[in-house]
Amino acid sequence: MKQTTPAPEHRRLLSLDAFRGMTIATMILVNTPGSWAYVYAPLRHAKWHGWTPTDLVFPFFLFIVGVAMSFSFSKHLAVGVSVRDLHMKVLQRALIIFGLGIFMAAYPFNIPFTIQELTTSFHFIDILNRFETIRIVGVLQRIAICYLAASLVILNLGRRGRVLVTLGLLLGYWLVMVLVPVPEYGRGVLTMEGNLGRYIDLAVLGRNHMYSVGGGLPFDPEGLLSTLPAIATTLLGVFVGDYLRSHESHGTKAATLFFVGVIGIAIGKFLSLGFPINKQIWTSTYTVFAAGWATLVLSLAYWLVEVRGVSRAIKPFLVFGSNSIFVFVASGLVVKTILRIDLSYHDSNLSLYTYLYEAVFVPLAGNLNGSLLFAVSWIMMWLGVLWILYWKKIFIKI
Repeated sequence: MKQTTPAPEHRRLLSLDAFRGMTIATMILVNTPGSWAYVYAPLRHAKWHGWTPTDLVFPFFLFIVGVAMSFSFSKHLAVGVSVRDLHMKVLQRALIIFGLGIFMAAYPFNIPFTIQELTTSFHFIDILNRFETIRIVGVLQRIAICYLAASLVILNLGRRGRVLVTLGLLLGYWLVMVLVPVPEYGRGVLTMEGNLGRYIDLAVLGRNHMYSVGGGLPFDPEGLLSTLPAIATTLLGVFVGDYLRSHESHGTKAATLFFVGVIGIAIGKFLSLGFPINKQIWTSTYTVFAAGWATLVLSLAYWLVEVRGVSRAIKPFLVFGSNSIFVFVASGLVVKTILRIDLSYHDSNLSLYTYLYEAVFVPLAGNLNGSLLFAVSWIMMWLGVLWILYWKKIFIKI
């Protein structure tokens, strides 16, 4: 039944929770194929310039963080929580999320997982040595930095200041990427090897603390400089959250967000003629383009849930969204664990992860579909775990 009464300003949006759940489930889907050699093209990242649906998943999550911040901060301020206290809560949460990212990068700390390893020499120094090559930045680290930076903007600036900061991040990043020369490459070089972001990461982080792409080239898709437009992604979510807290009718909000999303996609696509859409270096055009898609998808979720009253069909996404950071971390740690457990299969030693794929899913569906079925089954397993937590009202908040 259609609803026309505006939602209270601080009411929890089920449509946003469902959007979050869909995003985190998709994140796990694209991160957990049975074999990276067999993945459907839409579930891979674009090699460089351009985009695939997978390239929208991470900005969707940062966008959702921004929308949720608008509701959360306004609620806390409305009940008398001081800005100073909010600053401390934000800092604490950002440090925890960043620390979880470092923990995931370091795990399993060279800890023995097989009988052979347990019977050989193992020293605490092995764990310390692991940190000599640990990747410093990553998905959770970027979420933490964007959350902290966007929070400081929200809590200390008015609407005009937020707009100026967002535009400054997008335009400033564009200018430095095309105008600042990189030694040995020159200026305006947007290749993986010669872009300014990689140069800064090599100088600050060092190659031992960066992600390595095929062939061992050190390059980090969550690098330092490209975090600036990622902060803008979060702030664009804040603007959408501010609008959703207005007293417009549900139908008007859904229609407006749909229109804004289409405009954002068009602007990002048009401006990409001068600055290509590229997730790996998080170009300004990619930021606008992805935020446009996020706004459009949120408008559809808002229309289904808040306007049409659909609830049963979105329940799995609500369950996933209720413990999103927990399931992302837990899934990653379990994957890393079973990759370290070796088993014998057809006269070969395989990790438990690969064994499950080759012994169970390949016979069922072949290499390509078996790889996808593995990922889908992984999601369903975690959905079962999360449903138990949801049923028992256990929500692991960070």
